[in-house]
Amino acid sequence: MHTIVRTLSTPATQLGSRAVVNTTLVLAARVVSRLVALVMVIVLARHLGDDGYGRYTTLIAYSALVSVIADLGLSPLYTRETARQPGRLPDYLATLLSGKVLLAAAATVIFAVALAVSGLGGLVAPGAALLVLTTYANLLRNTFYALGRLEFEAIAILAEIAIQAGLILAGARTGKGVSFFVWAYAASFGFTCLYSLTVITVFRLGRLRLGFDRALFFGWLRLGFPFALGAFLTNLYFRADVPILLAFRPFHEVGWYQFAYKPFESLQFVPLAVQAVVYPLLGVYFRQSRARLGVAYARFFKVLVLLGWPLTVGTFVLAAPVGRLFQLFPESIPSLRILALAIVFLFANSAFTAMLYAVDRQDLFAWATGIAVVVNVGLNLAFIPSYGYLAASAITVVTEAAFSVAGWFFVARTERLPWLRVTWRTLLAGLVMGAVLYPLSRRAIYVSAPVGLVAYSTSLWVLRAVRREELDLVLRGFGLGRPA
Repeated sequence: MHTIVRTLSTPATQLGSRAVVNTTLVLAARVVSRLVALVMVIVLARHLGDDGYGRYTTLIAYSALVSVIADLGLSPLYTRETARQPGRLPDYLATLLSGKVLLAAAATVIFAVALAVSGLGGLVAPGAALLVLTTYANLLRNTFYALGRLEFEAIAILAEIAIQAGLILAGARTGKGVSFFVWAYAASFGFTCLYSLTVITVFRLGRLRLGFDRALFFGWLRLGFPFALGAFLTNLYFRADVPILLAFRPFHEVGWYQFAYKPFESLQFVPLAVQAVVYPLLGVYFRQSRARLGVAYARFFKVLVLLGWPLTVGTFVLAAPVGRLFQLFPESIPSLRILALAIVFLFANSAFTAMLYAVDRQDLFAWATGIAVVVNVGLNLAFIPSYGYLAASAITVVTEAAFSVAGWFFVARTERLPWLRVTWRTLLAGLVMGAVLYPLSRRAIYVSAPVGLVAYSTSLWVLRAVRREELDLVLRGFGLGRPA
């Protein structure tokens, strides 16, 4: 009996028993957070104008790039090791809280130099506060992931966006400048630090103490290098275009591009939600049933195209009314139309990413990301000087497509995907929707969008493009479908 009790209370079973509830809680919180954040971006951009918003987003981009130095892969390593050995949480956390002081200091110096060179020297103080508080907040909140207590993470997400929204609205109403809004962003992560420390103590998730295990820290720095490299490549993949654009063009052009990028970026949670459901299944099938792995992979890819393709076609055709809906700068609308072409690749890339991890080929994922980085940086350096932010928009499309090609090729070493045979009906349904929407491209979005949805749904039905199990896969991604 004691053996059974011990087996049932292992970290793996405790995490597994809360998996469904945890996923639903965090997903719901993130959906609310993304929606509120999108509204706040509109408020912020309209208040600061294209030049001020360009300065703000440039600082955020530099912060994301330099944040890798402030962490060096320690946060994901902490999550993994604490999940495996919860009893060692006090030792791990004490060492990392102390050791990160040195990393944060080094990152702050590099960040300050980057801001000064970019003409943002007046934002060093709030920018440094944002950088340091973000790295500590991410470390502390990973405790909730490691222990499967994501109800606390959901609260943190909602509290962060509430603080940001309140301060942004107050700042816009009182005419504040860029510095205020960076401080506002930093304040939300400062809250997360205090909140996480309080929760860990009050709910006895771990005993907080001072300490530094030198052997542990430097050993983890070696173990964390692959995580750090992956994070750096990913950030470079998504952020390199901003500093390159700034090197050749003024801040207001960065503002035009980044404002158009926000609706595109905000869609990422959709494929990630479906990926969260499918990825564990792919990993199990790889070990237990290769036949089912191939079927699940093809179905996963098809579902992502099913969701991403109409967004690509609809946004491309309706860029002007979508721009009016989000109150984009007029110059941002052509950029949005170009970026729309990348949406379907953004969605499909979740299938390739999940498969590479599921079949234990994380190394090939790094190669795919590296290829995308080379394409992105090389083309941006070649074309931004002459064509500015529109070149950056087009190169984002090419970069996402390059990752798709590389990802498909690398996965094909294990499992081939006949992508055209799997998706041709979906692609045709999207083109029919585009043809229906084109005459409505100047109408208000509340008129054209429902018409497009009906046209796409009808075309899918007529072409028999969707099966019941594929619909369930989409619904499960948002916590609504039948259990797998």
